[in-house]
Formats: sequence, C-alpha cells, structure tokens
Amino acid sequence: MAAALTLAARSLLHKKVYQVCSVVSSKYSSAITDNHNPAALRERWAKPQFDLKKMTEVLDHDNLSMRQEMREFLRDPLFTPRYNISLSDERDVALERLKKICDAGFISVLNFEDNPGKIFAAHELAAIVDSAMATKMTVQFNLFGGTVLKLGTQRHHSKLLKGIDTLEDVGCFGLTELGYGNNAVEMETTAVFDKDSGEWIVNSPSILSQKYWITNGAVHAKHCVVFARLIVEGKDHGIHGVLVQIRDNQLNTMPGVRVEDMGYKMQLNGVDNAKLVFDNVRVPRENLLNKFSDVDESGNFSSPIKGGRARFLTVADQLLSGRICIASMSQGVAKASLAIAMRYAATRLTVGPTGKSDYSILNYQLQQRALLPLLARTYALNFGLDYVKDRYSNQKEDGSEHQEIVTMCCVIKPLCAWNVENVSSVSRERCGGQGYLAANRFGIFIGLSHAAMTAEGDNSVLMQKVAKERLASFKPNAVKEVQADVDSTEYLHSVLANRENITFMTLGKKLMKAGKENLFETWMLQESDLVQAAAHSFGERLVSERFAAVIESADESLKPTLSQLYHLHLLSVIENKLGEFMLSGVLSPEVAQKVSSRAAQLCIELTPQSLALTEAFAINDEMLSAPIARDWVKYNEGDNQGELDCSY
Repeated sequence: MAAALTLAARSLLHKKVYQVCSVVSSKYSSAITDNHNPAALRERWAKPQFDLKKMTEVLDHDNLSMRQEMREFLRDPLFTPRYNISLSDERDVALERLKKICDAGFISVLNFEDNPGKIFAAHELAAIVDSAMATKMTVQFNLFGGTVLKLGTQRHHSKLLKGIDTLEDVGCFGLTELGYGNNAVEMETTAVFDKDSGEWIVNSPSILSQKYWITNGAVHAKHCVVFARLIVEGKDHGIHGVLVQIRDNQLNTMPGVRVEDMGYKMQLNGVDNAKLVFDNVRVPRENLLNKFSDVDESGNFSSPIKGGRARFLTVADQLLSGRICIASMSQGVAKASLAIAMRYAATRLTVGPTGKSDYSILNYQLQQRALLPLLARTYALNFGLDYVKDRYSNQKEDGSEHQEIVTMCCVIKPLCAWNVENVSSVSRERCGGQGYLAANRFGIFIGLSHAAMTAEGDNSVLMQKVAKERLASFKPNAVKEVQADVDSTEYLHSVLANRENITFMTLGKKLMKAGKENLFETWMLQESDLVQAAAHSFGERLVSERFAAVIESADESLKPTLSQLYHLHLLSVIENKLGEFMLSGVLSPEVAQKVSSRAAQLCIELTPQSLALTEAFAINDEMLSAPIARDWVKYNEGDNQGELDCSY
C-alpha cells in the first residue's frame, strides 16, 4: 500500500511538472516562428522562486562590491576568447589580460595581509574568462609574490613588492624538480654559501635536479624563488628559498641560467612553462628569503625553527593558500560550465510528446539527472570553500589552529578539482556536438580541471595527507541517533558522519595492528582504498556541515530552494557510493533502495529553478562567451570559422 501511494504521488508530481513544462513548451512553439530566439526561450523559463540578488550574495560570500566591479570589468573585449592564434600570441594575450586586471587594482600581493578573500575572488572570476591567465595570476601573486611577502623581509619587499603588483617584476616558483615532486625535501638543487665573496652559489647537479613545470619561466619571468638545499660550511640546513634573477630587464637570460620551453600542453597554452637549470649561478647573500632563517656575513646560520623538515614546511607554506586559489578557480569554471549547459538545455528544442521539436531538452530526465546533482554539489562546495577561506584568513596568530586549517585546505582543493572535472566533462557531453566546439568553452574548462587535479599537490596524494593529519587528531563525531528517512537531511548528514567515524576507526585499528615496522606497507601497499575513503568521508562531512550552517543563517526567501539543493546533494553523495555506505553498515538495504528514486524526484522538482540557480552565479554573457549560452542561432548565420564575435 505504501509503495503504491509513493508511486501515485510520484505520478502526480510528474503530471504537474509536465503541465508546467507544457505551458512553457507552448510558448516555445510560438517562439519557433520567431527565428527560434534563444534569449526569448530563456525568458519564458520559470522565474526564480527566491531572491536572485540575495542568492548571489550568499554565493559570493565576501568582497561583494569588488566582485561585481570585476564582473563588469571583464566585459572588456580584450577578454573575449581567441582560438586560432599562435603559441607565442596565446602567451602574450594571457599576460596582457593579467596586466589589465592588475592595473585596475583587482588584486595585490599585499591583500594577503589585509584581505586574502580578495585574492581568492579574483582567481575565481579570472579563471572563467581565461584559465591560463588565472594560472599565471596564481603563480605571480600567490606562489612567487606571496612567498616573497611572507618569507622575505624589508630588503626584499622594498625591491619587489611594487613590481609584483604591476607585473614589472614577473616571477616564478622553483620548487618541483624533474626527479622530485611529492618528496621535495629530497630535492638536489643546492645553494652553497661562499663566505669569501658573500654569495650563494646556486647549482643544478643532475638532470633530475632541473626545476620542472615552472609557470611564467619560459617567457615572462625575471625572477625565481629557487628552493635549494642551503649549505653553509659544509653543513646542509635543508630546503630554503633563494631569489635568483633569471632574466635582465630586457628579458635576456642571465649567465649560468638555462631556460628550456616546455612547449604545448593539453590545454592552457597561455601559460609559459619551463625547465630551469642553474650552472653555479652566483647571487648576493641578501637574496636568501630570511624571515625564518638567515646567514650573516661570517657564515653563521641561525633559525628559530629547529629541524630541516619543519623549516621546509614553513618555507613551502604558500602552497596552502595556493590550494585555496586553485579551488576558487575550479569553482569559477564549474559555475561557468553549468551556466552554459543549463542555458543551452533550456533553449535547445527537440522532440516532445507531440512528436514535434517543441520541447526543451532540460525537461528530459536524462538531462536533469546528469546536471542537477552537479549543480547541487557545486553549491555545496561553494559553501565548504567559503568556510575554509574564512578559517585561513582569520586564523589565530599563535598557530593553534594551523594544523586543522592545513587539513581543510588539503581536502577542499581535491574535492573542488574533481568536481570541476566531472562538471565540465558531463556538461560537454550533455551539450552534444555543440559542446565539442572550442568556442563553447568546455575544452578549456576540462583542461583547467586536469591542471587543478595535479597542481599544488596531486589530489589523491593530498588525500593521503588529509587522512594522516585527521587520524592523528581524530575524535569520533558525536552523532545524534535519527530515524532512518531519505526525506530527512538530518538523517542523511548523520550517515556521512557515521561513515567518517567508521572509516577512521577502522584505519586506526589496522595501523595499530601493523605496528611501526609495517606502517609503510600497510598505508601505501595494502590499505590505499581505506585511506582515500577516510579522507573523502572527512571532506564530505565537512561540506555537508557547512551547507547546513549556510541554510540556517540564510534569508528566509532562500531557505526552501537551498534546502532542496542540500537534500539532493546529500542523496547524490550517498548514491554515488551506495555500495560502500551499505557495506560499512551505516545504511540499510531498505533505505538504500529509496535513495535513487528520491534523488530523481528532487531533480524533477528543482528543474524549473535550474536556470535561475545558475543565473545566481552572476556570470555575464561576455564572461561566458559561449555561443550556446547566448544567441547560438545568430552565431550560425554566417561563416564564423569557430571564432567569437561579441555582436551575436
């Protein structure tokens, strides 16, 4: 009887949604005679049942005026994508665009001291219009500029900070070596102190020691923060940052420096990546970034931080904010992908109940089930990332919160990077052949997603760190017992919290059983799946917690729609790993059977609001610059050669 009632209720819901869609579709039919105007079709879609401006403010979270100003600024034709151009032109365009943003004052390296959120906001918006340019931005302002700011002292600040902001002093970050990526403390590059001359001698002793994937290095950078083993009087003091000028003011390569262009990549070819080799390059003693370690004229080394590993973690700390920058870029691109896909789906008419092409493909369950869960997850990650940004920006000066924030930064970057890869790939597929056209942006977005999954730490390797750090301080979540009900977000959240408890307790028991002598084998060779599952469970619980907190504090007009999105997000997290949740015992087979059908129902309920929910991202037409997100009929009136004309 209960099943029959459920089926009847679902049938009634489908009928009501169909009636709404039929009204919309009848309006679409009349529009077909009007040259099939996509703008008119979007206008006929359901109006938001929430305050659109307030939803945008919740999503933007911080720097609201700056974000709005930058969106308007990015309408400039300079930011219109260009496709059939040479590699050198693509790189020059990326630099020119970044220069224009810098000149307008939308980002400064000093924002790390007064407003880190502004830096993260600039990355999110910049990535939408040019992900390559945003990548150059994150190296210039975060990795290079932020390192000079935070590890350097006045002698470095007075020379470089102004030029960093104006791009007069473009820099790069020389950490990764060909042979050493995630084990950077073993890198080979050396900086040996010559007491007689008062200089550092920077050298690459082997092929494996060449600095690799160095953004800005191939063409534009004058300076490089080279991470090298600091050797004084024969003693190795571990990895430190030393400033090395790799080009003069006319961009001629400096003596002893070898720069090799890494050439074409899968995407983001506006980024000039290089291999750098140093042949006993001499730089002044003062070029050591000396906030935490210094060497005086007599060759005496001093540092308040004891131990080489501890010093390395300090000097490489800028990778932490870099992960937030990449997560922000990923979110911007995920939002743009969804906005393009939803706009096209709302205006692409195909066969409907009458057999005529008068029915939006967004009405198809196939389209809804593909896109709506991704929309819900992108909202969820937005709120999770906002929390991490706040915690990073406002952490206590005594360092008592630092380790917790490290773990959160290390989990949010992979979650956002994996999400944008999924969003951009699925959105491309659901846009059919149009999605394959370069001008519709998905190729660039997919390229950014793959860069995001690797940069500032391979996603899965970072998740190992998350599991390790979380396990070291783990205390089981206090989970309130809630009646099992797929309609209860409180219950669904408790499933995630219980899953985290079980995975970490299981992992802890296995490591205790293994003992110190078998720790490496257990962690790296036997229980990798459990390690990854534990890290994921932490991230999913954290994101869910923050989504619930946002709903609690949101304007009343937003709560119903946000609650539906939150509900769909939780169901989707569980649905995607239904077997794991069942095997771990946190979800019964009876409840599991209801998850997919309830998620599908929520997709139907949210579909009329889907276009409005992407409009809340506030990405204007010029920023999207995808024909299928605008007037794709007019775009195809003539021979456009796959390039863009802002008049369409």
